Amino acid sequence: MANAQQTYTYPGELSDVPGWFPPLDQMLFTWFLDRQRRQGVQGDLLELGAYMGKSAILLGRHLGEGEEFTVCDLFGGEAPDGANKAETAKSYASLTRQSFERNYLSFHDELPRVIEAPSSVISSEVAPKTCRFVHIDASHLYEHVRDDIGSARELLLPDGIVVLDDFRSEHTPGVSVAVWEAVLSRGLRVVCLSTQKLYGTWGDPGVVQEELLEMLRGRSDCGLSVQEAAGQRLVRARAKGMRVVDFPRSRHYVAPPVVEVAPERPRSRVRPVVVDLLPPIVTRAARKALRVRR
Repeated sequence: MANAQQTYTYPGELSDVPGWFPPLDQMLFTWFLDRQRRQGVQGDLLELGAYMGKSAILLGRHLGEGEEFTVCDLFGGEAPDGANKAETAKSYASLTRQSFERNYLSFHDELPRVIEAPSSVISSEVAPKTCRFVHIDASHLYEHVRDDIGSARELLLPDGIVVLDDFRSEHTPGVSVAVWEAVLSRGLRVVCLSTQKLYGTWGDPGVVQEELLEMLRGRSDCGLSVQEAAGQRLVRARAKGMRVVDFPRSRHYVAPPVVEVAPERPRSRVRPVVVDLLPPIVTRAARKALRVRR
């Protein structure tokens, strides 16, 4: 363990933290959380499935006074069933609670409340109707995602936002089934879709959707389309050369050294002038010699 401590690379910027959290979703997380703050909405934050902490680090920056941020993940611990155990061994073998905490504390002074357990315990750990924002990115197995969505509905405030990861990824069909099942038969209303996440609510999405549309239409780095399906308005956003959000650097950030570049010496114009003054046969020979030297 001492050797691991010596070789561990601390992140200097949010982009240095391993994980799947593209600029579009960084922007959308920030917009929804900032909007809640502007609206005076108070409530706790919850993340089911944290991996190395990339999205948790951003969420933690939006924690208000008196609010609690809870992160629940197996962190390499014992999975609740054989299928979940196989999934964890395949996709998250390198994940440890220590690596998550190191990354998080690179950007924050205090850790969130960390629950090292399956996401199925969350309903007994967090009080109902206390969360304003829930991010679900734990198991990709249908049964687990279905239950996580049920927990989110129980824990969210009436107009709270739930974010569901990998709802249309090729390798996660179980997530897709659970998410669209929730939309079609469990009352979930779609606010918007990004490339890999669905943002929804069990409240009325109308007002927040209109504000979101106004914001997205004003951005040149974001494509936008609006469709209707099953009685719901589906706002789809996609990145167009979008950069990561402006986020404070970590306490371990080291500025790159400044490299001074010597000014380029102006090329002499003497040779072409001299060549032009020579007889044609000599000029051709001189130009050929110059090409060879170059």
